[in-house]
Amino acid sequence: MAFSVSDELLGTFVPIAVYWLYSGLYIVLDAMGMDDYRLHPKGEESTKNIVSKWTVVKGVLVQQSFQIAVSLLLFTIIGDESGTVRKQPPALVIALQFIIAMFVMDTWQYFMHRYMHVNKFLYKHVHSKHHTLVVPYAFGALYNHPLEGLILDTIGGALSFLIADMTPKTAIFFFSFATIKTVDDHCGLWLPGNILHVFFSNNSAYHDIHHQLYGNKYNFSQPFFVMWDKILGTYMPYALENRKGGGFEARPIKLNLAEQSKTD
Repeated sequence: MAFSVSDELLGTFVPIAVYWLYSGLYIVLDAMGMDDYRLHPKGEESTKNIVSKWTVVKGVLVQQSFQIAVSLLLFTIIGDESGTVRKQPPALVIALQFIIAMFVMDTWQYFMHRYMHVNKFLYKHVHSKHHTLVVPYAFGALYNHPLEGLILDTIGGALSFLIADMTPKTAIFFFSFATIKTVDDHCGLWLPGNILHVFFSNNSAYHDIHHQLYGNKYNFSQPFFVMWDKILGTYMPYALENRKGGGFEARPIKLNLAEQSKTD
């Protein structure tokens, strides 16, 4: 008797497996010595981050539990009672669905993310949890308050799926890709040859700016494009500079200009 798993179950659990596998890759790279590619000196993880890595792991698992529950509920509601599996559309249609889903996810996350910074109550009691990681690292990408995880990630993902009219099979690949992109943006490294940096200017250095105190009100866009930051005036350009002692530093160009004017 052949054993099979539905696309709905795969769409729910594969992105979670991808999260930990891709984060694990960065843990292995870190163990090999990545000091020449760090955006922060290694010691800053313990001095600037105020939560332990074990606390982060537990927090991410809580968020993923909510993610699983909402995903299974969504697939149950929209599922065909007859058990008929939707036929995959042509490749061109799937590509278009990816683009639509990326736009929807970016739009939702930009405005919800920005509002959580603007609203002092939400920032203090909800979003500030994510910003306890001043020095981001890969498996901390989804370390959020459960309410934030539900609003930004889970509901944002559901809207992307529904508006793009994806099949559950397409969703497996889209959400796995979105997961890889989110983890990569929080990895804290600037690796040469990273193909994601070729296609997306929203990257680990761009998001690192947002995690610093001076960038707290800038670079809200995530996880794909930077268009909303540019359109709405929250875009903070940066220069990637070599740091003394090894590695890189993402320095906001606005701060560089301010420092230069002081010395003139």
